[in-house]
Amino acid sequence: MTTNDLRFPSTKSMLRTLVKNSFNAIDDGMYEISGDRDYDNHTCLSIRNNILHCQQTPLLTEIKYASPSRGTLVDNKEKNVEEIATTMEKSGAIGISILAQPYLFNGSIENILRARKYVTVPILMKDIVVSDVQIRAAKKAGADCILLIKTVFDSNLSEGSLETLTEYAKKIGLEVILETHDEVEFNEAVKINNKSNKLFSLIGINNRNLNTLEVDLDTTVRILSEISKSNNIVISESGIRDPDDIKKLRSAGADAFLIGTTLMENSKELGQKIKELVES
Repeated sequence: MTTNDLRFPSTKSMLRTLVKNSFNAIDDGMYEISGDRDYDNHTCLSIRNNILHCQQTPLLTEIKYASPSRGTLVDNKEKNVEEIATTMEKSGAIGISILAQPYLFNGSIENILRARKYVTVPILMKDIVVSDVQIRAAKKAGADCILLIKTVFDSNLSEGSLETLTEYAKKIGLEVILETHDEVEFNEAVKINNKSNKLFSLIGINNRNLNTLEVDLDTTVRILSEISKSNNIVISESGIRDPDDIKKLRSAGADAFLIGTTLMENSKELGQKIKELVES
């Protein structure tokens, strides 16, 4: 049940706006999956294993129809999720991230259901996760992994603790990426994983500031130069546009790369762009 202190009727914080939107989407029934369409018995596929065994550049490609910083990227009537997901897999993506958040991102849990029927690579449900309702929906929709944002939990903006929601996700067979944004968060994530025998499957570093939406690739470079990743698999997220960016981030110590906006903005050359990045 959403409590009153978790609602934000007026705020200038983009993070709090995103959190508020997640609670609104839950209240509006956006994560309900009915009938015989669910994937409760789906054996989850491992993004972590795909990264470890990838012979080229491990690329997580993202289906995102809109973003708070860019507005509409692609009209979903022109490019349906099945077509995009199939192209991504054929072009070499080791996993596909799909936005489930309807507000500001034009995403939906339905898009995960639809993509699951067409691809055999792991699917990450990308969302601002604040409740086990969303995690349960991810499993039923056929996702293999969820992303939890450390800032959300450090700011006490979720319905459950980071550990509680992570353990719930793992219990129902999902991998968990913990997303960090600065040295303090990353260091704490590494320490938690070292103490808990890898509570999180992967650790992400988001190059985007969630309050200002500004992107700086040097975020990953700076964090990994100052804090040891200590045998964790690290995904660099946001702002990646070309092979030179990947080379820079790989040199800094990133193991895999999540890219969405650049691909969706160039959706007509989607396959070609992915192949270029995978072969970098």
